[in-house]
Amino acid sequence: MPGSTRPRTPRTRPRLALAALACAALTALPAPAARADAAAGRQLTGTLADGATWIADVPGHWNGTLLLFSHGFGPTVARDAPSDAVRTELLAEGYAMAGSSYDPHGSMWALNSAERDQFATLDAVTAQIGTPRRALAVGQSMGGLVNAQIARDGAGRVDGALGLCGLVAGGTDLDNYQLDAEYALARLLLPGQDVRLVRFGSADDAAATARRLTAAVTAAQSTPGGRARIALAAAFLNLPAWAPGKERPAPADWAGQEEQQYAWFAQGVLAFVEGGRYAVEQSVGGDNSWNRGVDYARLLSASVHAPQVRALYRAAGLDLGADLAALTRGASVTADPAAVRAAERTSSAGQGLAVPLLDVHTTADNLVPVEQERRFGDRVRTAGDGALLRQAYVERQGHCAFTAAETVAALHALEHRVTTGHWDDAATPGALQRSATALGLDGAAYVPYRPARLTVGRDRPVHPAHL
Repeated sequence: MPGSTRPRTPRTRPRLALAALACAALTALPAPAARADAAAGRQLTGTLADGATWIADVPGHWNGTLLLFSHGFGPTVARDAPSDAVRTELLAEGYAMAGSSYDPHGSMWALNSAERDQFATLDAVTAQIGTPRRALAVGQSMGGLVNAQIARDGAGRVDGALGLCGLVAGGTDLDNYQLDAEYALARLLLPGQDVRLVRFGSADDAAATARRLTAAVTAAQSTPGGRARIALAAAFLNLPAWAPGKERPAPADWAGQEEQQYAWFAQGVLAFVEGGRYAVEQSVGGDNSWNRGVDYARLLSASVHAPQVRALYRAAGLDLGADLAALTRGASVTADPAAVRAAERTSSAGQGLAVPLLDVHTTADNLVPVEQERRFGDRVRTAGDGALLRQAYVERQGHCAFTAAETVAALHALEHRVTTGHWDDAATPGALQRSATALGLDGAAYVPYRPARLTVGRDRPVHPAHL
């Protein structure tokens, strides 16, 4: 997930070079630094009691709205906007922006501190610039999960929230469907070999597993049977069949779809999977995923990619049923109960909303599948807060691959909801597309879209005693 554009603070603990890839307020330490900036007005900086740093950009002609930005997975360095282009446009429109690093002393999966550090940043910044007329939360990628928590818990503190490519299904769903994919690759492409999939002892252990699995995928791509098994793992990973720089395959072009899923693997998606797992395990204190008891035939049957997998297995002359039965028989990973509870406490969302939330996602996201939005939306509606949620989609490949125009238009749509008390048509694909295009920036591709269900196979929480 995207890292910071600002200088990185030196670290002593291990870090992985990953692909693109909590509400008690803290008291800010005294005397934050401030500097004048001719274009942006002022930039303020400060440090919170847990050592987290924060920054804020305040334009010379502030419009009274403060944006609280939650950054994604990566180095714990303060950021206050999703990109330089978005920052430039929003400062020109008069918005002030702020954001924290989260606690720099723990895991990059900083969900233990992120929400409280964001609220503490809001307090620290308003102490410097005054109470805003309106405060809006914005979050990207892992920060989209933080943002959804702020939208759940932030009544009286924020007025609305905008999520961008958010990891809103939460940490346990993430680790479970990724476990299914890595397990399928290990068992079917490296049969009889001992491949560590969970409970990594170090970042190097995680990276070693990523290299082994990626090498296995590369070798398997050369045979029809290998390609069929890659497609099976891709289905469990909820991996899109549309890669950057390529035309979208036809609906029944099964081989073309697998080729583009393979392109995602070749570009390093497994480094994100394994490195991210190590960070989550650090954060929650163990393994929060499991596959004991998972029926892999049933799991595949619920996937939007099932027809592709079946067709490729037939073409290769492989017995899909035998592979699925072998996966089911061999599934033996159990979770650490305390880690499951910790992830539910710190790394979940969808239990409800206190303020309006607009989520935006690309339709072909390789790191945070768009199907997460379906999972999250179902949870919010079950909690009775569906009227506060709107979800919109951009037809493009990649994680967080939004134009500045798409992001700014979504913010304007959220402001309409906060100002009027009604969504009206502001968050519809057509309205968002017109709004983004009218900005004259860098284009837009909002489309009507409904994600498939997330392939995760664990529809109800499993009591830790049964793991």
